[in-house]
Amino acid sequence: MRSRVLLPALTVLALTGAGCSAFDEGGASAEDGVTVAAAFYPLAYVAERVAGDNADVELLTQPGTEPHDLELNVNETAEIAGADLVVFEHGFQPAVDDAVEQNAEGVALDAADVVDLVAAEESHEEHAEHEGEEEHDHGDTDPHFWQDPLRVADLADAVADELAEIDPDHADDYRANATDLRSELEGLDSQFTSGLAACERDTIVVSHDAFGYLEKYGVHIAPLVGLSPDAEPSPAVIGELQELIRKEGITTVFSEPLEPDLVEGLASDLDLTTATLDPIEGLADASSDEDYLSLMQNNLEAIRKANECT
Repeated sequence: MRSRVLLPALTVLALTGAGCSAFDEGGASAEDGVTVAAAFYPLAYVAERVAGDNADVELLTQPGTEPHDLELNVNETAEIAGADLVVFEHGFQPAVDDAVEQNAEGVALDAADVVDLVAAEESHEEHAEHEGEEEHDHGDTDPHFWQDPLRVADLADAVADELAEIDPDHADDYRANATDLRSELEGLDSQFTSGLAACERDTIVVSHDAFGYLEKYGVHIAPLVGLSPDAEPSPAVIGELQELIRKEGITTVFSEPLEPDLVEGLASDLDLTTATLDPIEGLADASSDEDYLSLMQNNLEAIRKANECT
């Protein structure tokens, strides 16, 4: 059995000659066996790695699309309705939330129930202090958990458990794939820990607040806007960031591949370098040979260069 969504780079090699899109926009076919609908790229990457050759994975947010702005068409709604497993994150894409509630007939796995989201207003250290306290009020949570590879590994384990229930004949395969992925993600986590351990600076200025989970590595995040990338920075925030940049000796500010360049004016005013930091909410290009692991490694090297890490 084939896996319909071979996330880069094998996708490009396999499908270019056939003239097919890397991400199938048609509905899942029942005769193909187990099907998984994944709401956006990091979830699809996990589902693909865990499923291996035993299930078809449909990516609902096509490359080049900002996931927050997703509006589902008829085919994508049908994919949700027909999937044996839907992997989504409640609160991140309202259109998907509604479609899952109204149309999903299979198992719905909410990543927010699995990965222990951090409250948006508290740091990684503050979250660690409150972990396990039943009465702790987390308030609004930061959905960008995939910036922490170990939380991605937790999601992979959950996907493997669900697929094992749906398709017990291949349960050992799913769990072995999740174990292999966890090993790679633990290695990535170690790369971030060691790579950011000794730096001239520990603060990065970013477009929107999508990198909070990197605080576990000692990185302080200074965003122009909050969790919503559609917001506009206020003059007060810009002024505060200008003061911070001067105080900390920051030389680089980061933009994002799928978002308007909010940092361009700030960089111009202070004669700063601009670089790209990818929140990895979605793929910018279907033909790219990048995947979650390589994009995270690119981010690590960008931060190391900007903060002069040794």
